[in-house]
Amino acid sequence: MPNPTAAMLVIGDEILSGRTRDANMHYLAGELTKHGIDLREVRVVPDEREAIIEALRALKAVHDTVFTSGGIGPTHDDITADCVAACFGVPIDVRADARALLQAHYDSTGRELNEARLRMARIPDGATLIENPVSVAPGFSIGNVYVMAGVPSVFEAMVASILPTLSGGAPLLSQSLRIMRGEGDIAGPLAGLAREFPDLSFGSYPFQQDGVHGAQVVIRGSDGARVDAAMTRLSEIFA
Repeated sequence: MPNPTAAMLVIGDEILSGRTRDANMHYLAGELTKHGIDLREVRVVPDEREAIIEALRALKAVHDTVFTSGGIGPTHDDITADCVAACFGVPIDVRADARALLQAHYDSTGRELNEARLRMARIPDGATLIENPVSVAPGFSIGNVYVMAGVPSVFEAMVASILPTLSGGAPLLSQSLRIMRGEGDIAGPLAGLAREFPDLSFGSYPFQQDGVHGAQVVIRGSDGARVDAAMTRLSEIFA
């Protein structure tokens, strides 16, 4: 059986403008790989209602799971929750359990749960809350979509709470070999090796060391014995 597939939707003008460097995709990809879920697609969209809804509809239709990051805070441009509700055709409003979490948190810190902060308790009907042990304001899941914060520490905490609930497959294994030859020299033999092991993926990543061109060849697959066999052949070819 093939592994389940996933997609990620990164939401935020600050990502597209270059103001903020996205770290969540890198983290999610690594965690899904260990869990046996194949991250097949990542999209980045601005804080625009139609762009978010259109991307979400497309991704959730073709992947087992969709993860979103960004746009669930207290400011006017945090519109992700509303867009998710519209995508699923359900109402959205402040929910009692989410409000209670926020109320307890702000009471304990001596701050006011004002109208802006209360926006973070607006949850689409039928959604399940995702725990946020870092800053309390919850994410949520609905259908096959998991909606999470853009702040990396919060995003990572939410992913940690979600992953045990998801069905995974075979974790992706990898081995690599540094070859001190240029990609033009190794391309032919590497293509032949890829044909010999069609169930594995082969990647070549060039580098330069002390003026000499080389390539880091990475072999990936879910069958450890096959990865071992392919690495043995690679080492023989470029001994």
